Amino acid sequence: MLRCIIGVEPITKRCSMGKNARAKLLGRYIVADPKICHGKPTFRGTRIMVWQVLEMLADGLAWETIIEQCHNSITKDAIAEAIKLSSEAFLKHADEFVLEPTAA
Repeated sequence: MLRCIIGVEPITKRCSMGKNARAKLLGRYIVADPKICHGKPTFRGTRIMVWQVLEMLADGLAWETIIEQCHNSITKDAIAEAIKLSSEAFLKHADEFVLEPTAA
């Protein structure tokens, strides 16, 4: 059974991204804050990383199951935003994922 992994960092740990590093709002529900999960995109107000939820979706989990496993700290709208942003990022960087043809 998959469960939502919530990153745990000691409060006293500081990121090496500099004193002037600030949180970046990537959407209504998603933020990249250098003080939280090493600046990886997370859902606002949580330490749940967006990639974790996207992997859960890729594994076939229902949205309701994901929300439940994340202790109701994210919403369907937040998941939809994560999918939309990942789709936009994929389209922008699709050339980086081109596979080389192999001989049969």
